[in-house]
Amino acid sequence: MKKDARTFTLVMVAVLIAITCVATMLVQIPIPNGSGYFNLGDAIVITSGLLFGPGVGFLVGGIGSAMADFLSAYAFYAPFTLVVKGLEGCLAGYLIHKVSNKWLASILAGALMALGYLIVDSLLYNFATASGGFLMNLFQGMVGAFVASLIYPLLVKKTSRRLN
Repeated sequence: MKKDARTFTLVMVAVLIAITCVATMLVQIPIPNGSGYFNLGDAIVITSGLLFGPGVGFLVGGIGSAMADFLSAYAFYAPFTLVVKGLEGCLAGYLIHKVSNKWLASILAGALMALGYLIVDSLLYNFATASGGFLMNLFQGMVGAFVASLIYPLLVKKTSRRLN
């Protein structure tokens, strides 16, 4: 990778981490069972993975979303969010290169996020509490997948020109 492309990627990672944090904090609707909140950050997490691959997807998803938890009233979730949202971005980045289908990559990444929080909430609380938040998390993941799939084609040409 050329020096200009590395610099561009580094700057984009930092900007996308910040945007993810802001998008996550901007709209926070508490999940009724008290195990988290609905937010719009998944769209940025998934888009980051689609555009820049699994490594950047993991960094943007994990760090940006965990920062939002840390800065909100959900700091105890930050370590779990780092892993769950990191894997969400990572999976989106991995799948877009393997199957070349933005919709499939986005939907599976969003579903992984919901499944990840189902596991986390089952460990932290119990399965009944976790399953109460699952549908809200799944809805959040699907909204993020939908938005990411719409944004991706608008950005992919602009970013790929800068990376080549």
